[in-house]
Amino acid sequence: MASSAGTRIDVADVLAVDATVARTTGAGDFGITTTGFNAKPFARLLAEKLALARALFDESLDLTSGSAIRKLLEVSALEDARTWAALSTMYDNSFVTSATGDALGRLGDELGLPRPYLEARGKVKLKLTGKAPPGTPDLVDIPRGARMLTPGGHHVATDETVTLSTADPEKDVAVVAFFPGPEHDLDPQQPNEKIDSWNELDPALADYFAVARASQSTLKIEIQHTAKLTGGELQWPDARYRDLLLRAPRSIWTVDAIQIAVSLVPAVRQVQVRDAWGGLDLNQSIFGDFNFIQRLFSSERDLGTPYYLTVLVAPTPAAIWEGPGGLRESVESAIQDLRPISIFPSVERGDVVGIGIEANLVVDGLPLPTGTTQTVNQSPAAQDLKRRLLERVRRYVDGLGFGEPVRAAEVTSNLMAEPGIADVRGLRLLRYPPEFDALSFVTGTVPAGVQKTACGDNVILDATSIAELVDDPVGLTIV
Repeated sequence: MASSAGTRIDVADVLAVDATVARTTGAGDFGITTTGFNAKPFARLLAEKLALARALFDESLDLTSGSAIRKLLEVSALEDARTWAALSTMYDNSFVTSATGDALGRLGDELGLPRPYLEARGKVKLKLTGKAPPGTPDLVDIPRGARMLTPGGHHVATDETVTLSTADPEKDVAVVAFFPGPEHDLDPQQPNEKIDSWNELDPALADYFAVARASQSTLKIEIQHTAKLTGGELQWPDARYRDLLLRAPRSIWTVDAIQIAVSLVPAVRQVQVRDAWGGLDLNQSIFGDFNFIQRLFSSERDLGTPYYLTVLVAPTPAAIWEGPGGLRESVESAIQDLRPISIFPSVERGDVVGIGIEANLVVDGLPLPTGTTQTVNQSPAAQDLKRRLLERVRRYVDGLGFGEPVRAAEVTSNLMAEPGIADVRGLRLLRYPPEFDALSFVTGTVPAGVQKTACGDNVILDATSIAELVDDPVGLTIV
């Protein structure tokens, strides 16, 4: 390497200058550090090159923004910055906590947990025809999670609650495939993929079929499937998939292995594995009734009886618990090969507690019609706003685990996060009885036992209960 004056500079001189630059600019803070990989930014690289150029040539060297040498150094620094960025990506993609995209998928494949697919989604039109038996209203409420079928045996569920009546007999309803994967992107042009019937085994539709089978009843809900369901070819996003991989066990005969396997069963919302003999269980009736000096944490196990563990499952609204192909059978099948010999799982269904909302909403800056409160609340714009609000609250409620309370402050925060909501007043949470699925198909009223909390109070749940939002917009009033 030679200078412009022809003076020869050997490699040792260049390395000495480079070491000086490194010492004065703190290069040790970059690369692989104790906190991960820290890439050098473009500005830092350019500053080092400018310093090195002045050391190699002369302090009077023209390195202003218009000089040719400065431009060459900038181009070189830009390429070096791209190299640093590529090295940072390679490093991050080596770990589950920081990998993204295909790299995260490859790490999951190594763990034996390939990235799962999402459920296909779309819309169908429901049309109410006929008349109900005398003395009952021509009103039908279809709950979120009501199951439909295709001639080819595909399962689909409603993704929202819908009310049909003689005054409003047709509505477009969001639906979601029960099983994930691209094979459930149902195309109505294919005879075996056209959604055309209700699943008569679904307990959520029991009232509807009871009315439909009654004498003098011609009540029927027709399903019109005209648009293809899409999204089944998509896979879990990185954040959700990463959470799964971080919880994945490295052995099969563990509580974590059973929990991961059950969580991947379709229609399982949450799962909790309880091993009473494996540790302290405060819920045992015997807890506190014996001398801890003699018996630690629990009573002795009877070696003559099988060893059981409890798998507590929170189903989605579309789940059918009992029967062939039901959720209980699917969960038992998923953990059959994971449990040790002579260890038997007791699969139990968690108590689903419906949560409703009553609140007055102050709106600002949204194009709502003028008129009476009833006129404003019945307008399409107001109904769309309420659906968006309920979707926000549902995401919060769906993220709660067993026994977690539904907090009024969190609900208010989610409502206030919607653009255009200026204030939420008089918020009350409604608690429906466990196993509540929907409004009555026959009377259109809520079942007895609904509890209304005081303004601002939380809904407290038992250890085996889990909250589920009842997406009824009637309780939300725009004032």
